[in-house]
Amino acid sequence: MSDAQHIKTAFERVANAISRRPSLGHGTGKSVTRVTNGLRCESREGPWQVVTDMPENAGGSSSAPTPGVFGRAALGSCLAIGITMYAAKLGIAIEALEVEIQADYDDGAIFGVGDTLPGYTEVRYAVRIDSSADEDAILHMLDEAERHSPYLDVFRRAQVCRRSVQINGNAEQ
Repeated sequence: MSDAQHIKTAFERVANAISRRPSLGHGTGKSVTRVTNGLRCESREGPWQVVTDMPENAGGSSSAPTPGVFGRAALGSCLAIGITMYAAKLGIAIEALEVEIQADYDDGAIFGVGDTLPGYTEVRYAVRIDSSADEDAILHMLDEAERHSPYLDVFRRAQVCRRSVQINGNAEQ
């Protein structure tokens, strides 16, 4: 079975199961991050571990990528995976696919300098695709993939964020 056929079969199986029982699609991701040394952090989720740090000029040790690298990679890989899934679903052969993420920021906000917001001021993404399929079919497939992309949605739409705190092991504050 080809990669595209394997992806299409899995896509259809999961979509069918969720359409019959929508609750199968509901879940909560949970990762735990600990500061291990200076600004170096280890984040764990299930069997996976990701390490982040900050550059030396920002007080880190430059021992790992910054959180921003992983944020941009999350968006880029989510788009690339979604495009590949929808191409398989729609029978569009892809010879090569690359997604480039560019994000503008002002680090002054992290350090309390100026009155800018700490998040990105603009995010751009470029999709480079090689395919023998018709251009209109490719554009339709890209529109469908983007419409269903979780991380594109996270970047486009404000999210509800709730904080809870435990201090010295005491109940939530």
